[in-house]
Amino acid sequence: MEPPPPQGRSWQVINAALTAAMGPGKDRNRWTLYLCPVHEADGQHHTPSLGVRYDPAQGKTIVRCFAHCDDKEVLSKVNLQVRDMWDRLPERNPNRSQRQPDPRVQQNQSARMSLVDKAIEYAQFPIPEKPNLGEPTGPAENVCTYVYRWPEGVIAGAVTRMRTPHEYGEAKSFWQARWSGTEWEHTGFAPVPFRLPEVLDAVDRGREIYICEGEKDVQRAYQAGLVATCNAMGAGSWTPEHAHYLTGAGRVVVIADRDRPGYRHAAKVAETLHGRVGEVRVLQAAAGKDLSDHLDAGHEIEDLQRVPYLDRHYQQQRGRTETRSR
Repeated sequence: MEPPPPQGRSWQVINAALTAAMGPGKDRNRWTLYLCPVHEADGQHHTPSLGVRYDPAQGKTIVRCFAHCDDKEVLSKVNLQVRDMWDRLPERNPNRSQRQPDPRVQQNQSARMSLVDKAIEYAQFPIPEKPNLGEPTGPAENVCTYVYRWPEGVIAGAVTRMRTPHEYGEAKSFWQARWSGTEWEHTGFAPVPFRLPEVLDAVDRGREIYICEGEKDVQRAYQAGLVATCNAMGAGSWTPEHAHYLTGAGRVVVIADRDRPGYRHAAKVAETLHGRVGEVRVLQAAAGKDLSDHLDAGHEIEDLQRVPYLDRHYQQQRGRTETRSR
């Protein structure tokens, strides 16, 4: 990572605050990584998920939690404000309102973004708030480790799910590890879909494939006789690289968690599948939040419900399907 310009006041202020609160950061590509003061301040082992990067063109320090904690909340935890992200606050441009954007670009962006917003508004999801679990009452415990593999079955990495007992419930957390061939390294790994060998076999056989938000739901899907997959580290972490492996599939069902991040994640997944697969559906649980809740409530797979706006839109986006090359 290239060092930030010394005149970057925002960089100095934010890094000093994070270092004081969470310890020194680690340079990784363009980012300096810290433990997130919102969801990784419990004293347990975590893979740092808060990235900080200086943008000299804007005179701004970018703060991004890759687990999707709000920037304002992150800064608040280290006694800073959003304005501290800027070397100096940007001046208002009186001519900005006179600029006329390209209507075609504006229309395309509005169509993509407003679908999710309309779906969320229709569902009347509340704005999420972090629950108050009180103080920890015991050490973190390993719940399960999910191993990710390359197409030929070689281990790529793993995600471990942890739980920590608190006064008023349990806090869950995750950490990643990459298999180097000889040892585990506590870092992220390549964008490989979960249970990839089974997914590729399903593509070749023309079987329906389900995409869930997490590994627990994928395992439940297999127990129900389905082929399913997900990406590591939950909502928002799906990429076109994940979607590439599904190229040529006949029908893919994206199961959205019933909350704001779940809908946005499902839309992102569906968008990357357009043109790669024959048909995309976006469905959700008939009861509860996710597929596990749906099955626990006694519902069948056939009882999954359409996600308003999203399902119809992506189902109609059928087009030429690419052929996957291995």
